[in-house]
Amino acid sequence: MDSIVTLAAKALKAGDPLRALKWIALRDDAPALALRGIAMAQLGELAKAKALLRRAARSFGPRARAERARCVTAEAEVAFASRELGWPRRALEEARRTFDVLGDHDNGLHAALLQIRWLLLLGRMTEAGNALDKLDLRAAPSMLTARGELVAFEIALRRGHTAPARAALARAQAAAVRSGIGPLCAEVERAERTLALPAARLIARGEERPLVLSEVEKVLASEHLIVDACRRAARLERHEVRLARRPVLFALLRSLAEAWPGEATRGILFERAFGVRRANESHRARLRVELGRLRRELRLLADVRATPGGFALLPRSSEVLVLAPPIEGPDAAVLALMADGEAWSTSALALALGSSQRTVQRALGALETSGKVRTLGRGRGRRWLCAPIGGFATTLLLPTPPGMS
Repeated sequence: MDSIVTLAAKALKAGDPLRALKWIALRDDAPALALRGIAMAQLGELAKAKALLRRAARSFGPRARAERARCVTAEAEVAFASRELGWPRRALEEARRTFDVLGDHDNGLHAALLQIRWLLLLGRMTEAGNALDKLDLRAAPSMLTARGELVAFEIALRRGHTAPARAALARAQAAAVRSGIGPLCAEVERAERTLALPAARLIARGEERPLVLSEVEKVLASEHLIVDACRRAARLERHEVRLARRPVLFALLRSLAEAWPGEATRGILFERAFGVRRANESHRARLRVELGRLRRELRLLADVRATPGGFALLPRSSEVLVLAPPIEGPDAAVLALMADGEAWSTSALALALGSSQRTVQRALGALETSGKVRTLGRGRGRRWLCAPIGGFATTLLLPTPPGMS
């Protein structure tokens, strides 16, 4: 590597893409193309970055295994940034194996962290946590240490564990300061601000108030019956009933919990569980059946009793608390994903949400009509953009497949 390319590489490592381009903007050799691609990615020109990185990979040729693997890793990061979740991840896994064979531990760690971030975006937290536990960040460069700790912070945050999240954030901040990279320090500061934002709403005895994440954790650890609308579950001390796959039962439970210590009228239960305002005999029979199923599910947590006007929840604890997301509605999960301010494709949103593209298209159409999202481009290159949602954290809105934590 010649001295000019070395200077450009050092500038990129320090987070200064403009200074790097000053050295290599007019060069078309393989190392310069790769560095130009990385510089364009840092400047947000993702389409140009991808094209340059592919040109660089072809220019290096099949014998330059390490260089080609680095180009693939950089292209994968560009794909991640542009939310191309269908990008062939097997190429990234192959690049990681190449780094391991060649003893390039730093780039291997970079590729591994990128894979974990991909899993997080898809809501696969158990896999992401297991993969992170296998990584050794102790001897890693400060930049990679900070990236790894930010991943650990996000995993702890989405699990609702405040103390590990704060510890990971402190380690990320120290590593970012050591690296001297301004954008990385700014990323850590943005992550820190999420801890002070409302992450959920507490509904109890007809009153409602916002909660930050540390307060959410205290509520979940309390001795009260918690109806968790963020994870669609009910908890009392060590007992938990998961109803993520049984939406009707959870709708009935939440209606009863929000009405506690009073009763939920039959009209409310019909509307919340079945979506009808005028019930017939079939609906009444179905309500009896579903409430019977709910009683069996809650047998260790509470009982459901009939009252003159409807039904009431009788907890085996002193209080019933409902933990609700900061915003709700059929499109809340879409907004939560798009709250990062990145441009998303319909296919990427469908993949992250575990839904069909048609369902996502309907949600985006409704959000566009209400002015909450806008489009960029046309045809297959069409992307959807949403301004970052202020005022609350989207941690508890992000998708989590049922049964995963």
